Amino acid sequence: MTPPEPPAQLPPLFADWFASRGWAARRHQLEMVAAAQAGSHALLVAPTGGGKTLAGFLPSLIELAGRGPRPEHGPGSGVHTLYLSPLKALTTDVERNLMAPIREIGLNVHVESRTGDTKQSKRQRQREFPPDILLTTPEQLALFCAWEGARAYFADLKCVVLDEVHAIWSGKRGDLLNLGLGRLQRFAPEMRRVALSATVDDPDMIAGWLKPTEPSPVIIVRGDPGAPPVVDVLISEGRVPWAGHTGVHAIPEVYEAIKRSGMTLIFVNTRWQSEFVFQRLWEINDENLPIALHHGSLAAEQRRKVEAAMARGELRAVVCTSTLDLGIDWGDVDLVIQLAAPKGASRLVQRIGRANHRLDEPSRALMVPASRFEMLECQAAREAVAENAFDWEPVHVGTLDTLAQHVMGCACSEPFTLDDLYAEITGCGPYRALTYETFEEVVDLVATGGYALRSYERFARIVRTRDGRWKVRNAQVAQRHRMNVGAIVSAGTLNIKVAHRRGGGTGAARWSAGRKVGEAEEWYFEQLTPGDTFVFAGQVWAYQGISGTDALVTHARDVDPKIPSWGGSKFPLGTSLAERVRDMIQDRDHWRVLPPDVQEWLELQEARSVIPRAGDMLVETFPRGSRHFLVAYPFEGRLAHSTLCMLLTRRLDRLGVGPLGFVVTDYSLAIWAIKPMDGLDLDALFEPDMLGDDLETWLEESFMMKRTFRNCALISGLIERRQPGAEKTGRQVTFSTDLIYDVLRRHQPDHLLLRTARADAAAGLLDVARLGEMLSRVQGRIVLKRLERPSPFCVPVLVQIGRERVGGGAAEMILDETAMEFSEEALIAEVMA
Repeated sequence: MTPPEPPAQLPPLFADWFASRGWAARRHQLEMVAAAQAGSHALLVAPTGGGKTLAGFLPSLIELAGRGPRPEHGPGSGVHTLYLSPLKALTTDVERNLMAPIREIGLNVHVESRTGDTKQSKRQRQREFPPDILLTTPEQLALFCAWEGARAYFADLKCVVLDEVHAIWSGKRGDLLNLGLGRLQRFAPEMRRVALSATVDDPDMIAGWLKPTEPSPVIIVRGDPGAPPVVDVLISEGRVPWAGHTGVHAIPEVYEAIKRSGMTLIFVNTRWQSEFVFQRLWEINDENLPIALHHGSLAAEQRRKVEAAMARGELRAVVCTSTLDLGIDWGDVDLVIQLAAPKGASRLVQRIGRANHRLDEPSRALMVPASRFEMLECQAAREAVAENAFDWEPVHVGTLDTLAQHVMGCACSEPFTLDDLYAEITGCGPYRALTYETFEEVVDLVATGGYALRSYERFARIVRTRDGRWKVRNAQVAQRHRMNVGAIVSAGTLNIKVAHRRGGGTGAARWSAGRKVGEAEEWYFEQLTPGDTFVFAGQVWAYQGISGTDALVTHARDVDPKIPSWGGSKFPLGTSLAERVRDMIQDRDHWRVLPPDVQEWLELQEARSVIPRAGDMLVETFPRGSRHFLVAYPFEGRLAHSTLCMLLTRRLDRLGVGPLGFVVTDYSLAIWAIKPMDGLDLDALFEPDMLGDDLETWLEESFMMKRTFRNCALISGLIERRQPGAEKTGRQVTFSTDLIYDVLRRHQPDHLLLRTARADAAAGLLDVARLGEMLSRVQGRIVLKRLERPSPFCVPVLVQIGRERVGGGAAEMILDETAMEFSEEALIAEVMA
């Protein structure tokens, strides 16, 4: 770690501005100015409300204030500072906040934003007349790198500011971003890199990612801690439900908290949950409080309306997902409510930071656990926030499909030699260990598609010139690449549009598409038939059919939707938070901070079964009806548990046990079978070698590999979703990638994209690394408890059986009734004992 420079003195112009507002520049802001004056790269880690964004821009504003007249063309006329945010909405917010000091100080500094929503005319003007400060996203940077003339456009670049770096650095977006930084550094060797974050567990790791190959160090600047947040846990009617995941039991108390507060943000973890909670709040909104909804699948226009109303202070509450997690200042937020467990301490800190947004005053937050295990998780997260302890980040190695996209972008911008581009790429943090052989394989993928596909001309996207350089094959290929940049691959989506009847025809042909209300995944509409009703954007719609890339809907007459369970995926339980929960369970003294009914639940578990030590894994077996159950408690999250169940059921099938099914939660898993499982060798059953041949065989048979390959093919550019004048539907993309997948499986099983897809499936969809660590940890430490009836710990996972086909209120009723049945059974067993 490089120590920060001594704090700098502000120029009088800026010192006077701070004084006019009754402020004094904070220490970390002055250290960021000093780092810039020394020409050093810098990582600022400071709490929300501490002026991080201003600290990132302050050196640039000072430098721009001291320059002479700016020429219209030539040296000195280009972009001075490039700001990159993971969210489009954040660029708009930062532009608004940045203009305040520029106007009030009277600086001649031109600031503009550029996102995918920016009009084409404005984009063209920005190319001809660059602003001093350009605010944009990583996807736009990938597009910049594919511009002809990018080298000249960024020749004057002095600084790049990466906001909310913790949210982006460790994934494929971070890989593409880092490669873009490497490209910019070649264009402007003196460019400084600045990264900002409030929630970094290991600043040295981020600094290593940020650092270029040059000897210039990355200075780590730490802000002073702010006032500790006030985080309470809502115990609805003095009790915590045995099971659940929506927090619907506490909706009346949540509504009362909204009434007592100013503007409230209600964070949930999935889009479906946001729709569900929004509906339930409006059902009891007798006072007609202005309550809005915000999530990523709503139409951009509707999101902007909500954001504008928030900024004007016109709303009392917004039900939202991670779209409002990051450092956007949406007016005077008084309270943050986390409905259901947050799944990670860093995420909770980010969300709490939306309230009050001032360093010296505490933010106020309320957590609402949906079940007793979630109560443990909420308490663990609350303690982690108090200790300023964030989620651990794994070491990340750069992905090859992302690298292929970058190579293609470089060829679109200007011809390159292999040696020069290799040197540039291995100067980027995620790719420092990239071998030349692998680099050549990536280039060959872009040039031919690989030897199994090289006979197809459409996969030949770059060609070699006589002087040994590589360039894009033609202007049409370059155009298609620029239309498909980025590392975000969502499931195939359809536009949800309000339909109007147009007369004759049948099915979707009877309707014409009107106003867009949002987007949703194709797979969701594949399960619907015309006339089915569902909830979206806080309203009930009737599905009428699909026309091209549009799902046509009409306003439904039904108040209760037939199929309410549209929504996105759940966050996995964070590793560090899971460890805290395991520690809490084993520590009886720690139980005293928990509600009385949760303490009684733990005591009942200890009496009926056993409380496992933190390093052990409890496995319970018992009969129920004609089935035999095995329930384990790894506390490693849904992804890892689902993968483990897939592999365990294969082993159990070979052992002749006859596994019939499984369900998982973030905390446990349950498998039921025809024959008893209490006589099995559990150490052998949970042997880590299942992650070898068993995993490989399962992957080869699973649709998951095709789905993962589809994403890799899209990111690498092997398949292009958008083309001039047209866009493939998700089904068309899937059909194309499935054909290529089958060809490569037969003729080139070691193809680079097949290897990348396997690695992606293992790391992302399956959480194999985490599962492997868990299996190694519990070897020799599995505690078997043979029971006659389910234990209290079993209840949350057992009530999931048969529930996945149902959504909304019916699901909650089934869950409550089943939980009551199981809990009564557990209590009766205790009385009889």
